[in-house]
Parts: sequence; C-alpha cells; structure tokens
Amino acid sequence: MEQIILQVQGMSCGSCVNSIEGSVGNLNGIKSVKVNLNDGTVDVEYDPNTVSLEEIKNEIEDQGYNVAA
Repeated sequence: MEQIILQVQGMSCGSCVNSIEGSVGNLNGIKSVKVNLNDGTVDVEYDPNTVSLEEIKNEIEDQGYNVAA
C-alpha cells in the first residue's frame, strides 16, 4: 500500500467531502480516503498495483475539483 496527500482546490462543504470520499473510495485498490476541508487535502491510501495515482486524480477532477500538481 502507498499513501499520498493531494492538494485539492474547490472543496468547501460536507457535500464536497462526501462526493470525493464516495467516488474515490469506490475505485478498486483504494484502502482509505480522508478529506480535510481546512487544509484542502485528500489523504489516500491505495494499492499502486491496482489503481494508479493518475486514476485517483482523474476521479477527483471528474467531481469538479482541481488537483494541484
């Protein structure tokens, strides 16, 4: 398992948290997803053999948020 903390812009409320945690959490290979609104971060623990970092970023961006490089 690998863990990464992504900087995500555009999150502002509980609905944002539910949207990201739900969509990313549904990807195969995701062990945990935790959104921190105050810091603007998404902490993801995942299996890189099953899901790529790019797929995780794309899933967040598909929800309408911007992932910093």
